[in-house]
Amino acid sequence: MSEEFGVSSITVKRALRDLQAAGELTAVPGKGTYVKRQQRLLRQLDVMQPSLQDTSIQAVSVTREKISDPTMNTLAPPDHVMLCIRKTILTDDAPFMYDITYLSPEIDNEIVEEFGARFVVDVLKTHSIDIQKTHIVIDAAPAAGAVEGIFDVPNGYPMLRRLYRMETSDPGITVYGVVQAPFDRLACTVDFP
Repeated sequence: MSEEFGVSSITVKRALRDLQAAGELTAVPGKGTYVKRQQRLLRQLDVMQPSLQDTSIQAVSVTREKISDPTMNTLAPPDHVMLCIRKTILTDDAPFMYDITYLSPEIDNEIVEEFGARFVVDVLKTHSIDIQKTHIVIDAAPAAGAVEGIFDVPNGYPMLRRLYRMETSDPGITVYGVVQAPFDRLACTVDFP
């Protein structure tokens, strides 16, 4: 960069340091320094809010498994195998949220397919199922597993997680889930009456 811009290497190092301090660059140990993605979404935590506009959903997988994340214990999940639907929510063809939704394994296959392609609240509304109560836990956690590849972040990168349990008007349907996003791509807001 010194040769390209005709400045000393000390000037380049200072410029990179200043850009990093200003939040324009991020340094990842062992990987290098990168320009930060400037798009940051502010998402309302009201479960009754309509879907995010200008987004698309990409189904990742549908499996049968138990909820194993120890943080989910605060939501009192069942101890049996559930349907697990993983999907990535994209905006401008770039991932900004990763959602893992757990449902009763007895749920109709048609609804399961809809959960893979649409937001939970939208699917429930389509089937005249109302959300009666929602419990949300927001925490921070290091990136691990699939989210590293989806967001192209290193292991341990700070993630914002929203864990949820939705009790519905259908006693057979309680929805559990985890939404994850890198801290620098998503912020949340909530209003209290």
